[in-house]
Amino acid sequence: SLFLKQLQKDLEEVKELLTNATRKRVRDVLAAEKQKLELEIKNQPPPKPKDVAEEEKSSLGGYTVKINNYGWDQSDKFVKIYISLNGVQKLPAENVQVNFTERSFDLLVKNLNGKNYTMTFNNLLKPISVEGSSRKIKTDMILVMCKKKREEKWDCLTQVEKESKEKEKAAYDTADPSEGLMNILKKMYAEGDDEMKRTINKAWVESREKQYKGDIPMDL
Repeated sequence: SLFLKQLQKDLEEVKELLTNATRKRVRDVLAAEKQKLELEIKNQPPPKPKDVAEEEKSSLGGYTVKINNYGWDQSDKFVKIYISLNGVQKLPAENVQVNFTERSFDLLVKNLNGKNYTMTFNNLLKPISVEGSSRKIKTDMILVMCKKKREEKWDCLTQVEKESKEKEKAAYDTADPSEGLMNILKKMYAEGDDEMKRTINKAWVESREKQYKGDIPMDL
């Protein structure tokens, strides 16, 4: 530690002064200081072992990858999240850790082919029971079982998903149904590839032509 290094430097300097000191009184003072420093160095606590978490990380080796792909399903009692990971069944069970809270869980898979994998779900849509939740390791897959506190259907997994769904729904639920359709077409056009854009353009042109020809009665 830094403190120990300082003590050792002080001791070196005291020894150096001692060899150069000629006056008895000065030598006595320095000798007493030398003893004091030696005792203090001897009584320094041994260096602390590295932080356990740090040690775990270094023993894992490799680097950490965030898992983004998953599937999910639900029964009356559980929300089930399926995470594909090749070869996960070959790991010791303690290398697959899941921590649950009432509204979240995080998964850590340690040292799978030299990499660590993590996945975090915060703001779950509804509360879960920490004691009732668990994980199962299957062939090339981890199944995370979140025990529902109440037996009810979940529309999605997280609060964030729910909010973004509601925003999209609000954009389409406009008073004018044709405006809602326009919003959907605009979104498809914005997100589509060239083929999609050509298809939408063609359909749009054809529908305008029909209107002008009077095939579609215009709402006056």
